[in-house]
Amino acid sequence: MAEINAEHELRKDLAAAYRLLDLEGWSDMIFTHISARLPDSDDRFLLNSYGLLPEEVCASNLVLVDVQGENAGSSPATVNPAGFTIHSALHMARDDAHCVMHTHTMAGMAVSGLAEGLLPVNQTSMEFFNRIAYYDYQGIPLECDEREAIVAAMGDKNSMILRNHGLLTVGRTVAEAFYRMYYLNKACEIQVETMKTGGTLLIPSDDVCEHVAQQASSPRYMAQSIDLIWQAMIRKLDRIDPSYRN
Repeated sequence: MAEINAEHELRKDLAAAYRLLDLEGWSDMIFTHISARLPDSDDRFLLNSYGLLPEEVCASNLVLVDVQGENAGSSPATVNPAGFTIHSALHMARDDAHCVMHTHTMAGMAVSGLAEGLLPVNQTSMEFFNRIAYYDYQGIPLECDEREAIVAAMGDKNSMILRNHGLLTVGRTVAEAFYRMYYLNKACEIQVETMKTGGTLLIPSDDVCEHVAQQASSPRYMAQSIDLIWQAMIRKLDRIDPSYRN
């Protein structure tokens, strides 16, 4: 019974993340995906049904798959092959990657196409100083043999810019992955807007940037911030449309 309840709660959180993704304007039609590994499982995780818009995802229509991409539940639905490759790679390799979130936001894709990547032009950006992984574009990740390269590029970091592609974050919870994605995307938005001015970029010293990154990554600060923000976003979502819970 406890296992069933844990999966049900995870389904609700994951469905909420899809709806919030849509609410934030991060949707890429049917090609945006977030996954969550089942509690106490090494080889099964939840992913959206291929063909559904994020606004259509709810707890009951999430698809349970194994690490081979096979449907492990009773639903006949399929999942995005590229999404499966990226997500299963990290779920299999990282014990702490309970949730994996991948987006194709305009700002994220713009920064992913810059040789210099993410720059510490604002304190939001500095939170990711020396804490961003980069993965060179290899084409649409349809083949599972690309998983090792993705894992190697990610290393022990929790945020990644897939060059010429988009953004990726992992978390021990859905809330944590969402938190990282929100601020990673915000950092990209700030950089794009700053570069539009055509002015000289003001980059603080490495010491200052590292200090900010350490402040932001303090376990107590992060835990409190993630919890407060997630609960606030759930309240907002429930006011707008609670159907994600179904």
